Amino acid sequence: MNSNSCIFEFDKSFDVDFLVGTDEAGRGPAAGGVFAAAVHINDFEIAKDLSKLNDSKKLSAKVREELYDVILNNTINSVVCVEVEDIEKYNILNCSLRAMKLSCEDVINKGVKKIPQQPLINDYQSFIRQSGMTKGSQCHPKETQCHPEFISGSQEQEIRNQVQGDNTILTIVDGNKLIRNYDYPQQYIIKGDSKSASIAAASVLAKVTRDRYMQRLHEEYPQYNWAKNAGYLTKEHIEAIKKYGITKYHRKSFLKNILNQQTEQLSLL
Repeated sequence: MNSNSCIFEFDKSFDVDFLVGTDEAGRGPAAGGVFAAAVHINDFEIAKDLSKLNDSKKLSAKVREELYDVILNNTINSVVCVEVEDIEKYNILNCSLRAMKLSCEDVINKGVKKIPQQPLINDYQSFIRQSGMTKGSQCHPKETQCHPEFISGSQEQEIRNQVQGDNTILTIVDGNKLIRNYDYPQQYIIKGDSKSASIAAASVLAKVTRDRYMQRLHEEYPQYNWAKNAGYLTKEHIEAIKKYGITKYHRKSFLKNILNQQTEQLSLL
């Protein structure tokens, strides 16, 4: 069995009616929003058209683009962006999980007709308050639950057997964090984008969508070359910031060292 077959078999191994995989793109860059995608594969015959599917970071841009349309048109999916303004207010971790939450809920609402739609929390303060989080918080008690390597067999079965309406639902989350304030069963999968087809598909949607978004921002501010660096702090990007300053798309909280250096240099003049 090749590695591509394995990622589809991994998803099939979950004894649930509706499996959702989610991943994010853009946690690390110093410019632009953070994106998350969620994917439910409703027909595993798609595997033959996704023979190259893998963690999006391991794929060339050309292959990601090829896979993007297949995934978009043959799965139940959703992509959400949380913009820089919210990242600066509530930090990147909270915003990444927020984007995952919204994309997963959207996929579930689209795909499981018998489940009453869960109201989305559009007010971010309400989200923070209901989650029990504060600005700058980095952890949550629920993050310690459902670790796939440490839960017991009975706990795992309980997670898998939770029923919403007549359907069992499970969300698998790439990484080592659970989605906060989320009403559906979930577990995180470390390096899930190389283990699960639905997470890998979500990683492709999130990555391609964000790359296209950064291309549009590049056209507005070409001096930072975001089309190439995607907002990451490459040497070229740092030099451009020093020369031209920052834009409304920069995450100031990611640039404190650079901005402090500039302030110190100006104070010496």
